[in-house]
Amino acid sequence: MAELATIARPYAEALFRAVGGDNAQALASQLEAVGQVAGNPQLRQFADSPKVSAQQVFDLVTSVVKTTLSPKIANLLSAVIENGRLVALPEIAAQFRALVNTSTGVSDATIFSAFALDASALAETVATLEKRFGRKLNATVVIDESLIGGIRVVVGDEVLDTSIKARLEQMKVALTT
Repeated sequence: MAELATIARPYAEALFRAVGGDNAQALASQLEAVGQVAGNPQLRQFADSPKVSAQQVFDLVTSVVKTTLSPKIANLLSAVIENGRLVALPEIAAQFRALVNTSTGVSDATIFSAFALDASALAETVATLEKRFGRKLNATVVIDESLIGGIRVVVGDEVLDTSIKARLEQMKVALTT
């Protein structure tokens, strides 16, 4: 949603400038946790009620988040709630993560696999993918049984698909043309 991205950008950039690279990864994790909580429709409905104060919303969000918040994240959360921008918090977290990744030369990678990957297989796969893409990767594994076998990797707008499903689709196209 372009509107949310427009609303979120100044908050993410301001937090990034305030952090200045110190503890940016830890703050990104905290902000993502707060963003997940803020993405809950029931919480948003609660926050939109005129009977609820900004402090009550703040207290609820901080009690649901499993980690203690740094003062900078707590200040951002307060500002977002007071300005009625709670709906933009997941997008703020995503944009902040992108700024942190850009500054550290790291990219987020989503690895879709037909089966769960054990720790050694994941480490080997990530090492191979880092060589392939030429940068450090933060990998997240998603199980997608429709792939039948192999993996599909998404890094930004780049896709590497070595799944059996993709190979079968390629064979289908080759045979029908």
